[in-house]
Amino acid sequence: METLILSIELGDATTVTATAGETLMRIALDNGITGTSANCGVSTSCGISHVYVAPQSINWCPMRGKTAEELLAVEASELRNNYRPDC
Repeated sequence: METLILSIELGDATTVTATAGETLMRIALDNGITGTSANCGVSTSCGISHVYVAPQSINWCPMRGKTAEELLAVEASELRNNYRPDC
C-alpha cells in the first residue's frame, strides 16, 4: 500500500492509501473524492480527466502510452511531463 495525497483543482488535500496498479480516478472515486468527471466510465477514452503528478511521485505512475499522448494533446492546454490521464 502507498499513501497518496490527492488535491482536486488545487483545493483541499486528502490523504488516501492505494495499491500499485490502481488508477488515480478509481482511488479518488473509492475514497469519495468529487471533482473528477469519469465521463468515459474510467476507460481512458475521453481524455478529459487528467492530473498533474507531483515531481516526487512521478515514478509511481506509469509512462503515458500513445493513446494517452493523443488524448492529452487535444485536451491539455499545456502538455507537461508530469501530466497523466487519471483513469
